[in-house]
Amino acid sequence: MREGCECELLGERVPQPPQRPAPPPAATGPASRRDRPPVPPSRAVPPPAPALPPPPRVTQAVTAAGKEAMTGARPCAAEERRSRERGSCGGAAAEAAAGGMNGARGAGRALAALLLAASVLSAALLAPGGSPEYGAEAAPPRADLDKKRHVELKMDQALLLIHNELHGTNLTVYWNSERCYHCSFQVLVNVSWSGKPGKPSTAAVAVSTQHGSILQLNDTVEEKEVCRLEYKFGEFGNYSLLVKHVHNGVNEIACDVVVNKNPIDSNLPVCVAFLIGVAIIIAVSFLRFLLSLDDFHNWISKAINSRETDRLINSELGSPSRADSLGGDTQPGGWCPPASPPRLRCVDTFRGIALILMVFVNYGGGKYWYFKHSSWNGLTVADLVFPWFVFIMGSSIFLSMTSILQRGCSKLKLMGKIGWRSFLLICIGMFIVNPNYCLGPLSWDKVRIPGVLQRLGVTYFVVAMLELIFAKPVPESCASERSCFSLRDIIFSWPQWLFILMLESIWLGLTFFLPVPGCPTGYLGPGGIGDLGKYPNCTGGAAGYIDRLLLGDDHIYQHPSSAVLYHTEVAYDPEGILGTINSIVMAFLGVQAGKILLYYKDQTKDILIRFTAWCCFLGLISIALTKISENEGFIPINKNLWSISYVTTLSSFAFFILLILYPIVDVKGLWTGTPFFYPGMNSILVYVGHEVFENYFPFQWKLGDNQSHKEHLTQNIVASALWVLIAYILYKKKVFWKI
Repeated sequence: MREGCECELLGERVPQPPQRPAPPPAATGPASRRDRPPVPPSRAVPPPAPALPPPPRVTQAVTAAGKEAMTGARPCAAEERRSRERGSCGGAAAEAAAGGMNGARGAGRALAALLLAASVLSAALLAPGGSPEYGAEAAPPRADLDKKRHVELKMDQALLLIHNELHGTNLTVYWNSERCYHCSFQVLVNVSWSGKPGKPSTAAVAVSTQHGSILQLNDTVEEKEVCRLEYKFGEFGNYSLLVKHVHNGVNEIACDVVVNKNPIDSNLPVCVAFLIGVAIIIAVSFLRFLLSLDDFHNWISKAINSRETDRLINSELGSPSRADSLGGDTQPGGWCPPASPPRLRCVDTFRGIALILMVFVNYGGGKYWYFKHSSWNGLTVADLVFPWFVFIMGSSIFLSMTSILQRGCSKLKLMGKIGWRSFLLICIGMFIVNPNYCLGPLSWDKVRIPGVLQRLGVTYFVVAMLELIFAKPVPESCASERSCFSLRDIIFSWPQWLFILMLESIWLGLTFFLPVPGCPTGYLGPGGIGDLGKYPNCTGGAAGYIDRLLLGDDHIYQHPSSAVLYHTEVAYDPEGILGTINSIVMAFLGVQAGKILLYYKDQTKDILIRFTAWCCFLGLISIALTKISENEGFIPINKNLWSISYVTTLSSFAFFILLILYPIVDVKGLWTGTPFFYPGMNSILVYVGHEVFENYFPFQWKLGDNQSHKEHLTQNIVASALWVLIAYILYKKKVFWKI
């Protein structure tokens, strides 16, 4: 799958505030790793006070800038114009009053006192942010207002107002994501003491809402922890963090989060889209069921066709149903062409499911974090599709190669076809899919050598050549043989399995024993701020080192997903050299699925038993390698590394999906695979086409609100559905792009 540039507004990173000793302007995010001060070790602090009722509104902090921060918008121009007009009218009234004093000194003193009072009141009411409903009992001076800036919220962000009510204490607020494993804290904002007792200082900052946040507040001068809290903010919500002393006999510091404005439910569009999809599936299934009933089908036919037409067809032209079968003029059965072996629709359906999911997540997936690649360890929806495509490619390799050899094609000719197809896949990926020609013509100085199609080309070549060299005739049937209950589908392939085990031994040896300069041997981490920032340039360990050594920094992927959460600064390619070994293993497990389907054809029970056995066996391997943990296992599940646990886990899922699809699609015929069957039949065209035409209408258009999940989701679903429609039309026209 294409690794798109992860935008900061969609990740955990927010802009860095300037570090100044004075009260900071409206900071918008944590500082970079190099600029942050070291976080002191946590010290024992008094336990926080019990939850209190929401405190009263802090009216002395609600100024023009404060209202900006609370509402996320500046005062409109009309209000400012009216303020200026009222100010000019006040000035004219003052001049008229001065002229009146020269003419009537007796009433002048009273009028002067009245105007003075009016001027004071006008100054209070017309000051930026002032309004009668908030009053002006403790309005901050103009200098403080200038230091507060507007915070424009983006997608997956919330507004947090930090109120420092601690007398004589300057606070430094640090931030971390709960999904960032062993990460060092990042500076979020500095909140200085206002300098006036009873008047809290306030800082506004945008925080991420994708995952839970960990906030740590330190005394800036003494560098000790004041309090720490974990909180899950909601998208476009408005929150206040009140830091104050609680006098309950013990001088304690309380940090309470108050919700000023409720967040929106950003996952609602996904739920609605899912329910609509389920409703469509149910409606179509119910309609197909009704049409399968003879009585309903006859009723529909009679409703559509007139009785006279039906009478003419049956009486004068003859009934097309039973007359031919009973008459003697039927064509001999020997005239019918021999039936070709039926194509396994479950394979094409599975390929189509993986492909359409790939198109959807490549187009953005509604900008949801779970439709994007995991930053490092773990799985998201986007991490599933590419390995499934590799798996089903392996199944197709064995099925198609066996069919070609049975038709009498020589191995030498087939070897040439394999080499040519692999070469075309690599070239298409390197020169058509990878470059962004909107940024200028392709330059070899910056071209990315690895990629999705390149990985597919190399994997296809190795697995296909391996199967071709050691190809054996497929037994016609084993229905009467006791060896059906043996492992003949594995035993017949022992040379291939030996080669695969050797490849996996190479991956394990290089990953865990290759010395990497400046990094611990066997390092599997993301680098950056991970592992407390000890190894910032060790992203990917041996895998990243080999790519940078053999290909160069300029020829690998420049925007890895690890940069979003772990703030990595070195290039890393998830389709690199070392990970290709495990993609070959993944494809060979797909070959094993193809052998099961072909060796035990027409024996549904044996096929399902073997699919179940492989699913459980690979799942147990994954459990042993990961310890059922995202980060604590021996070899975590990691798409960037294509770790062996990632391969076994996704292969287990793939066998499970075939276990479901095969009886439903090919045995019982309960589902034809529509609509995923059609893109599965034209996979290369759909993949290359969706990459090339990504930025063209109707696959993309200008959105009314670029910060709306709903609009992005609608656009991405429509674009994916269009490729399904294109594949359907091409299927009906019998147009298939084969390379």
